Amino acid sequence: MMEKIKQELEKGGAVVLPTETVYGLFAKALDEEAVDYVYQLKRRPRDKALNLNVASLDDILNFSKNQPHYLLKLVDSFLPGPLTVILESNDKVPYWVNSGLPTVGFRMPSHPITLELIREFGPLIGPSANISGHTSGVSFKEILKDFGQEVLGIEDDTFLTGQDSTILDLSSDKVKILRQGSIIREDILAKIPEIPFEEV
Repeated sequence: MMEKIKQELEKGGAVVLPTETVYGLFAKALDEEAVDYVYQLKRRPRDKALNLNVASLDDILNFSKNQPHYLLKLVDSFLPGPLTVILESNDKVPYWVNSGLPTVGFRMPSHPITLELIREFGPLIGPSANISGHTSGVSFKEILKDFGQEVLGIEDDTFLTGQDSTILDLSSDKVKILRQGSIIREDILAKIPEIPFEEV
């Protein structure tokens, strides 16, 4: 199966892979046709930007600019893991990934198979493996029903928490939590007390 997954990614297809939160629908981020295919499968609005799934801090630095001084500490403390960080994008991020926005999200999932595939084929897009507007996918069999057996995948329901990643916006002077997941503000401050959170 692993060889088939790799062949599918290589030829610009999409595959279902587990993260530590929910399943994602992964494809090569720098391949416009592959990204288009994921939008079609999910019936996702084109103005809804995607994240880059990466395997290292170097990857994050390669596709962003004006990174805050505490980024290294944040990555060391929480990644790979259920955290999405939003930074200013640079000109290496194609418009079909971030819908032409000045920012882009970065995700580094901790599932070992998925992380290894990101290292080999990345960066990858990996939005949740569900039809847009439906619940995020935590059951492999239900996901395959959603997509009519059109996609290959790795089944590992036991690894998933079912809770989406925390989204942390680092693109301005004040840090904002845009979506609360399992990593909370207090967890971040305990590791990085200098992080400048917006007042709540």
